[in-house]
Amino acid sequence: MKIAQNTVVSVNYKLSDAQNNLIEDGAQPMVYLHGGYENTLPKIEEELDGKEVGYSSTIQIEPEDAFGDYDPSLLKVEERSRLPEPLEVGMQFEGMAEGSDEEPTIFTVTEVADDKVVLDGNHPLAGMALRFELSVIDVRAATEEEIAHGHVHGAHGHHHGHEDMDDGEEGDHFRSQPLN
Repeated sequence: MKIAQNTVVSVNYKLSDAQNNLIEDGAQPMVYLHGGYENTLPKIEEELDGKEVGYSSTIQIEPEDAFGDYDPSLLKVEERSRLPEPLEVGMQFEGMAEGSDEEPTIFTVTEVADDKVVLDGNHPLAGMALRFELSVIDVRAATEEEIAHGHVHGAHGHHHGHEDMDDGEEGDHFRSQPLN
């Protein structure tokens, strides 16, 4: 089966920066609903469109087609007293970027000092050209439910019916808190 609109694609991948420094060695395949559902980067969909199981490729995606350029205005220094304890590097908080009327931004704690905390609202891969090694391992027709929901269900996809778990990975609910 060829990769096309409304197919579920399973891809083994390795993610590196432009200098080929490994960022992520996909231990689990990436499984996504193909066809503009924003389940993966558009350039990955463009590369895989019309391909079949066994297709392999290495592509480089520039920042503007990945996670955008690094925006220094998304760096904030806050009073430590405004944030919950215990506080550690890597924790994430939801807040509004200065002058933004848009969606809330996820800020990651990048530094913790005695009385100040540095929060970065940029995606961790912002400003980086990314190199993906891709290998298609499975393609199947999406179910009507997957198409209606806009994402894959089942193995390595989204699971419904687990009210005790967030949409994120297990444990994410401990790391994200609202920042006012």
